[in-house]
Amino acid sequence: MGKTIAQKIFARHLVDSPWGNVNVIRLDAVFCHEITTPIAITDLMARGKDRVFDPDRIKAVIDHVTPAKDSKTAMQGKILREWARRNNIKDFFDIGHNGVCHALFPEKGFVRPGFTVIMGDSHTCTHGAFGAFAAGVGTTDLEVGILKGVCAFREPETIKIDITGNLPAGVFAKDIILSIIGRIGVNGATNRVIEFTGPVVDDMSMESRMTMCNMAVEAGATCGICFPDETTVDYLWPFIDGEFTSKENALGEYRQYVSDPDAEYAEVIIHDVSNLQPMVTFGFKPDKVKSAEEMNKTAVDQVYIGSCTNGRIEDLRIAAEVLRGKQVNPGVRCIVSPATPDIYKQALSEGIIQVFMDAGFCVTNPTCGACLGMSNGVLAEGEVCAATTNRNFNGRMGKGGTVHLMSPATAAATALSGNITNSQLYRGRREK
Repeated sequence: MGKTIAQKIFARHLVDSPWGNVNVIRLDAVFCHEITTPIAITDLMARGKDRVFDPDRIKAVIDHVTPAKDSKTAMQGKILREWARRNNIKDFFDIGHNGVCHALFPEKGFVRPGFTVIMGDSHTCTHGAFGAFAAGVGTTDLEVGILKGVCAFREPETIKIDITGNLPAGVFAKDIILSIIGRIGVNGATNRVIEFTGPVVDDMSMESRMTMCNMAVEAGATCGICFPDETTVDYLWPFIDGEFTSKENALGEYRQYVSDPDAEYAEVIIHDVSNLQPMVTFGFKPDKVKSAEEMNKTAVDQVYIGSCTNGRIEDLRIAAEVLRGKQVNPGVRCIVSPATPDIYKQALSEGIIQVFMDAGFCVTNPTCGACLGMSNGVLAEGEVCAATTNRNFNGRMGKGGTVHLMSPATAAATALSGNITNSQLYRGRREK
């Protein structure tokens, strides 16, 4: 019987199988940020184990509240900063160089096909877009990863989602993943890997694949994963050109991380997107999904474009195309946060920042603080936000606030109208 990509990665990284189907696997990278890692650092220090397994394989960033907004968040940053210095962690990204972790780390070339990655953050599954096994973990697992470079997992089953059809204009990766979560539910992939395949995925940019994998956890998945291909190699080439004589050789190496034709899956789902519309969440779970058209009488108080889901240059370009030459509704406050300094610089050089500012957006520094109601866009009780983020839990962006998840195009169109609405990029359903 053939193996899935996840099974191949597990087999290559296996250190021990202490009992049952529990696998202790070797880690290629441990990612850290200032919200969850200081707890692990403090506990390790209390145990007399203030050390790391390999400073070159640990990457750290301050990304949620940056700059610090109060003494507590300043202390979180201080703990991470001083730990990085003590342990000679050179890839530590502090104020001025920092950004949203799940955008910054891929941008720096820290994720490769076949890698195993953990982080104390549920959206670590983003990095599966590169053909890696990447999972969010709790404090104890994070401590062991930092100290020993290993982590224990039950080998997960895999759900294969074959995304087929011709994606309509104005419909994007965010709409696809929302439709998938709406179809299988928030528990539809619990303790499993979602393998995203099919011609639609093959045609996606790395940014779009990261958007898809980022929200796999909202269906309960341990990791979302895509097969590495020419698009993957092109994205990584600036970081790997010294390792391979050509892109073809790199692709040949990475293609070992593709599922075998006879691999066994827990479930196979064919997801045709030919007639998919722009999607929006309602209520307080990510699987509560309707079309934007069905939600078009929903008024909003705030629009937020950014996050580890949709704060990359591709996302900003799409939103700017909708906004160019127009003004946001005067009853809506609008915020955009480019996910990294390099994305900010690129948006600035392309005139995208000017488009946002001319339209009436507040442009903030790179941060993911608004997504979980910590900084740069917290909602008041009773307020409604149209957001390109990844969670619409009750109070997620502020106590008593409501969040509707959507693509950057829909968010930009909503900013203009003051109500949830389709962008002019969407031109209706395709005929079957």
